[in-house]
Amino acid sequence: MLIIGIAGGTGSGKTTVVHQIMKELPEAEVGIISQDAYYKANDHLSYDERTLINYDHPRAIDFELLSSHLKELKGGQSIEQPVYSYVHHNRTNDFILTHPRKVMIVEGILILANPQLRDMFDIKIFVHADSDERLIRRLKRDIADRGRDMEEVLSRYQSTLKPMHEQFIEPSKAFADIIIPNDTYNTVAIDIVRTVINDKLS
Repeated sequence: MLIIGIAGGTGSGKTTVVHQIMKELPEAEVGIISQDAYYKANDHLSYDERTLINYDHPRAIDFELLSSHLKELKGGQSIEQPVYSYVHHNRTNDFILTHPRKVMIVEGILILANPQLRDMFDIKIFVHADSDERLIRRLKRDIADRGRDMEEVLSRYQSTLKPMHEQFIEPSKAFADIIIPNDTYNTVAIDIVRTVINDKLS
């Protein structure tokens, strides 16, 4: 099994890169795991307390569960990938049954910041985008998909997103094998990644 880690700041275009890579590969051979599914369960906290959690700090992620799930997949076992609710700021009781595939793509802002997880990736990719561009994308997404208002998104950006990006995410770029600039013309980088994957698969 080939495990690819795709990191980058919030709104950097990781999802687009994931789709571009997947487009050229046989669907049955690729699986995706999102770091966001592995936010820690916080059943012991009230809703108001959960809204105050810094979700951009590595502490918010259950890296242990994510690493052990990857090990199980690598060993040929299926896993129950958690489902996280952005509306309730908590893990739900649902799960997604995820089967081992020839290629597993793990994507998330902090995945290269965790040494244990980082060591499990065969290819480490960092998607780089301008900070203004990322903020605009984050605003659009959180308002449209996650029921947030502009005030809330901007205040979170200033208080946690920006400082956490500078402290944990940007420095993790140093561990990447490939850095992909996020614009529509990153086809060369995508082609290189695809070539490496196909090479490893054959």
